[in-house]
Amino acid sequence: MNWNLKNVLAIIGISALTTITSMWSYGKLSKTNSYFENDGKLPSNYASFFNGTAPSTTVDFTPAANAASPAVVHIKTKTNAKKVESNQRKQRNPFSDLFGDEDMFGDFFGGPRMQPEQRASGSGVLITADGYIVTNNHVVNGADEINVTLTNKKTYKAKVIGVDASSDLAVIKIDASSLPYLVYGNSDEIKLGQWVLAIGYPLNLEVTITAGIISAKNRSIDINSRQSDKPVESFLQTDAAVNQGNSGGALVNTSGELVGINSAIASPTGSYAGYAYAIPVNIVKKVVTDIVKYGTVQRAFLGISYPKDGLSDEQIKKLEEDLNTKFKDGDGIIVTDVLDGGAAKVAGIKKGDIIVKMNGVNVKSAPELQEQMARYKPGDKINFIVKRAGKEMTLEVTFKAKIGNTDLAKSSSAAEKLGGKLETLDKATAEKNDLEGGVVIKDLGTGILGKSRVEKGFVITHVNEEPVKTVEEFYEALKKATSPNIKIGGVYPGYFGNYAFVLNLNE
Repeated sequence: MNWNLKNVLAIIGISALTTITSMWSYGKLSKTNSYFENDGKLPSNYASFFNGTAPSTTVDFTPAANAASPAVVHIKTKTNAKKVESNQRKQRNPFSDLFGDEDMFGDFFGGPRMQPEQRASGSGVLITADGYIVTNNHVVNGADEINVTLTNKKTYKAKVIGVDASSDLAVIKIDASSLPYLVYGNSDEIKLGQWVLAIGYPLNLEVTITAGIISAKNRSIDINSRQSDKPVESFLQTDAAVNQGNSGGALVNTSGELVGINSAIASPTGSYAGYAYAIPVNIVKKVVTDIVKYGTVQRAFLGISYPKDGLSDEQIKKLEEDLNTKFKDGDGIIVTDVLDGGAAKVAGIKKGDIIVKMNGVNVKSAPELQEQMARYKPGDKINFIVKRAGKEMTLEVTFKAKIGNTDLAKSSSAAEKLGGKLETLDKATAEKNDLEGGVVIKDLGTGILGKSRVEKGFVITHVNEEPVKTVEEFYEALKKATSPNIKIGGVYPGYFGNYAFVLNLNE
């Protein structure tokens, strides 16, 4: 009995000692585990939660909603029925709400078909008291009639001031005065996790307000390439509920300031699935100002080639070998080619250089570079910081226009309407076909060229009977056109005869 009691007491003593030792060890370890710094403090990124400077988590959206919603309008468009040739089949608008089905029999039998009347619905944002409205290009593109309804139920006819397919923006105007309008915010100041409101007219409902946060910045989802050969994408991503009909509506911060124009959703079903995308207001301001002032967007041209983001290790290794440099994804924009006559080459940027900063702003991805480029016009001088052979250097770049000089583009939007990818014909092909020069259509795109009878590979040698030998001369000839009907003449290399096509810019 005594022996058993001694054993029990010994076991109890050992257990107590083990418990005390464990508690002491946990107290020591808890100060040095992966969640704490060696001095016992939380990581620096959590400091604001415990030093009294963290913002309140209570947010009242009422003031912002009341201020912004009267300036968001409902846009309804109508496109008249018309005959369409089988080789001019109109692509269904990938963005907006279209009602009615298409007559497929014309296509089936190879002849013209009747494209029925189409109606679409979207949103827009008043930006001046006298009726200027910004919306998406895809909301109003090709419409024969545009009606705008305000929150007070008043309806106005609207006219298109100008469009920019590359950024998917458009400016329209109604004849009215003393209207409510939104003030611009600053999308550069937007932070991840910041509250925002999406305001618009989804699914043909009355004005609707949803709330969410900024879940990502500088997103590219390759949606603008459906309507432009030179898409500009650096979206703000939000989880505020957005559906068809929200396109062109407002994304505002809790101060009621416009920080973006809602443009697209990412969804496997076509309805809201948690991700919506808005064009940052700093891009919107530039595009709107250019359209109103010049009639077209003044887009700066740098003249470099660079790879897409998200390269694999194998792709990066090949780049390093080809360019004889060291590079990793996220370092910046690696230059894979420098185009003759471009601003980059004149400034001294070379293949293999890594663009790190532009006008003091870090550029680590293609969307970030696109967003910065979208803010400038031909003739602007900007400092670039590039890394070459591991050393940084500053180069001054004077931006050029797409046509290769620093002149501002004229108000004619013929080039944008035509679309397609054009290149100056190479000397070897020109000599082989007994041509002095020309412009080859490398890609038809989704504009008027893509809906015409012209085929890829066609070499344009004349515009309205005027000879053109280069892409620059081609665009210059377009500027001189006094009629919406543009006649292009040329050849198909390897085939006998000359061909001519008339393209209607108002089509």
